[in-house]
Amino acid sequence: MSEESRLGREAIETSYALKQILDAGVRVFFYLEDRERTLDSATDKVLLAVTSFASELERERAQQRTYDAMLRKFHAGHVTGGRCYGYDNVEVTAPGPDGRPKRHHVRRQINAAQAAVVRRLFELCAAGWGFTRIAKQLNADHVPPPRPGGKGWAPTAIREMLLRDDYRGLVRWNRTQKVHRGGTGAQRRRPPEDVVTREAPELRIVSDELWEAAHRQLAQRQQAFAPRSAPGTANGPAPRLDQHSRYLLSGLGRCVCHGALIAMSRHHGRRRGFFYGCSYNWKRGAEVCRNNLHLPQAVLDAAVLEAVAAPLDARVVAAAVHAALERLRERERQRGERRQNLDREIQVIRGREQRLAEAIARGSGSDTPPEALLQALAAEQARRIALERERVVVSQPAALAVDHARLEQLLRQRAADARAVLLRHLPQGRDVLRALLVDRLTFRPFVAGGTRGYRFVGHASYGGLLAGTAWPTTDGGPNGIRTRLRSATR
Repeated sequence: MSEESRLGREAIETSYALKQILDAGVRVFFYLEDRERTLDSATDKVLLAVTSFASELERERAQQRTYDAMLRKFHAGHVTGGRCYGYDNVEVTAPGPDGRPKRHHVRRQINAAQAAVVRRLFELCAAGWGFTRIAKQLNADHVPPPRPGGKGWAPTAIREMLLRDDYRGLVRWNRTQKVHRGGTGAQRRRPPEDVVTREAPELRIVSDELWEAAHRQLAQRQQAFAPRSAPGTANGPAPRLDQHSRYLLSGLGRCVCHGALIAMSRHHGRRRGFFYGCSYNWKRGAEVCRNNLHLPQAVLDAAVLEAVAAPLDARVVAAAVHAALERLRERERQRGERRQNLDREIQVIRGREQRLAEAIARGSGSDTPPEALLQALAAEQARRIALERERVVVSQPAALAVDHARLEQLLRQRAADARAVLLRHLPQGRDVLRALLVDRLTFRPFVAGGTRGYRFVGHASYGGLLAGTAWPTTDGGPNGIRTRLRSATR
């Protein structure tokens, strides 16, 4: 690397990471200083601590300088961040030293077309429309979304815009702070008293009356749908802990439009039905995705689990075990060849070390200066030490020094257990499915014989292609299943 600060500017994390790199036998060089970083002595460790402290101190000073510059820009009415829907970022130029125009700062200016959309959002919200209904209406009217090339308007975008104070001419800054945790940067919210506010009437898009009307609707909706307090609690419900999803395919499936396959429910007479469907169609409307198929969860869960479990039969497992054992034998053969090569190299280096030591002992009788001989000897010794370390690693016993027949029997039993878990226990089946899948399953709707269903494909960690079909049918009851499996292993 160019210098030590390129590895990290956090003293403790950088020192620990550098120690791990050196302990692994990797040498570290700084090419701007033309030197090698070592930790062979107490002096080297002290120097590392001093340079790491200096790098961390420089980072803090740079953050303070940036903060002061951004604060001055904010109070001057300049843009301190990115773009905001409803406004255009306009560059303000000034003549530079060479007479050419140079950007001095950036100001926001109301975009008339986007401002009309913003006012429409607030009017619809004040009229009692929800986030999803507004998003679907905008998509149906082909209103360009905030992000160019995005998949239409999303309910989350509507919510964020309705809560943005910029639209009523009140600009806020310093709401978040960059912190360093675990050697990496992260964002955290600042306390309310640290937030800086500035009135900007020239940026007002929504009137105070419209803002208050929309936020009265939001407050009423929040109160109406607020969770009930737990029995015996006076300050509202207890915080909800993170829990595993109770739906098998949540986070593991997606529609062909790349929208997530989500779980949903609705009333069917006196009972409630549970289904899977495309989130883009459900939340953004048919203009974004026309896949409005909602398939019962029981049907789709069973079809996916059967497709995943099908390759775990005895023949596939036996072939996989045989291939794995052959690979292990090949690795062991390569390790043996490498050990022999290392032994020969170490023997050659020992011979060179012996000759260099004899030349140094002769002293002035050699034409080569003693300093050059000492450097050559040190280089040979360093090379021999590195090879001996590698020799120790490759000489360790193989990780699989067990009976192959017993291993095959054990893996077959594990595969049978995994198949049983997949087909019988949904929570454990979700964990197994998450471990097997390399990427999310893709679901494509189709129509066959007047009945709609899903075809799904995906790649699993064992390298096979999963393919299946699931649709409701009268075979085996109203939730019967038909599946088609095509698998390949390598």
